[in-house]
Amino acid sequence: MSKMRQVWEAYHPIVHLLMAGTVFVQLTQSMSIPFLAIYLGETTKLSHAYIGLIIGAGPLAGTVGGFVGGILSDLFGRQKLMFFSLLAMACSIIGFITVAHPIGLLLISMVMGFAASIFATVSKALMGDLTPEHRRFRVFSNRYLANNLGFAIGPMLGAFLGISGSNLAFFLTAVSLVSFAIILLVACRRCGVTDDVGGNGEVERASLGEIWQVLRRDVVLLTFVTGGILLVTVYGQMSVTLSQYLRENFSEGVALFGTLMSVNGFTVLLLQIPVTRLVERYSLFTRIAGGAVLMAIGEVGFAFSPDWAWFITAMIVFTLGEILIIPAEYAQIDEISPANMRGTYYGAQSATMLGSFLGPWAGGMVLTAYGGPVMFLVMAVLALVSLIFYWLGRRLHEKRKQPRTAIVETAI
Repeated sequence: MSKMRQVWEAYHPIVHLLMAGTVFVQLTQSMSIPFLAIYLGETTKLSHAYIGLIIGAGPLAGTVGGFVGGILSDLFGRQKLMFFSLLAMACSIIGFITVAHPIGLLLISMVMGFAASIFATVSKALMGDLTPEHRRFRVFSNRYLANNLGFAIGPMLGAFLGISGSNLAFFLTAVSLVSFAIILLVACRRCGVTDDVGGNGEVERASLGEIWQVLRRDVVLLTFVTGGILLVTVYGQMSVTLSQYLRENFSEGVALFGTLMSVNGFTVLLLQIPVTRLVERYSLFTRIAGGAVLMAIGEVGFAFSPDWAWFITAMIVFTLGEILIIPAEYAQIDEISPANMRGTYYGAQSATMLGSFLGPWAGGMVLTAYGGPVMFLVMAVLALVSLIFYWLGRRLHEKRKQPRTAIVETAI
């Protein structure tokens, strides 16, 4: 009991609520959104290509949504943006089951991706506002775990209840989003979390001009985002090219792919917490470098695996890299962001999601032209090349801090 109390008291109640809400929303979303392509294929006469365009439009809009949402949250506060983005997501979910026009579905998908990206960016910024700096890496790790926990339970629960991909699943997703929006708004007000940056009014908001000047000159942010784009190219949509390779080259490729996705999910659920605690003693760059190396090893394993056992081993190694990298990337951005521009910097990081488009596109071209092994090796090289940008950004950040340190020492 004392242990549970310590965990509860270690973080702000709103942080706990955001974690629980993430599990709940992901659980219901995973009963509907992953089945959207199948749903549209069964309920419309749209081609496979257009359905793919509809689904891909969401993440594309999300690359802009996170950036815009981050800036707006720094200018006007977090609460309202989270509330209205959750409502917009709920309306989009209902739109998928009530609208049949192709253009309408495309616009709905873009609104969904835009709003989801805003909520993800602003909620991360609020978590950073309400959490001491030395605990933020663990908070971001727990958020990553919460996402995977909801996504692991949802499809199985939906299949058990027989509602996966049905109208009821989409409706339940919308209800969960609206419920979470209302609960979050009420809880923020009861806990005294206002729309002032940091929730306490102690940090002065930046003006739009100040935000633009900082972003324009911050080379450190640019190098970290560039490195992030390369890494997301490797892991963001790796399931697309991996599934194509397995289906075309192994007799039970589809079954193997499903197994590997389950291995990926359960590895995160089982190892996220112990690995996070193990690596907290190391620097953020060391964690990212270790994760990138593990990802590269996993890609090499995919390239040369002859059977199921080797593929599963390679996936475990690859997933360990993900566990190290994803929360460390968030913490890295948090470390360099001014307190009154945290949302803006998290929003800028959403540009790394361009890798989710570059990965399937470039990977697909290499797969078609040169085959799977070459494609996996190219991805391994990209993972290692990303470290050049992270190392450069780290060096620039350390040099930028030196003058401030010297000023403090002189004053003392």
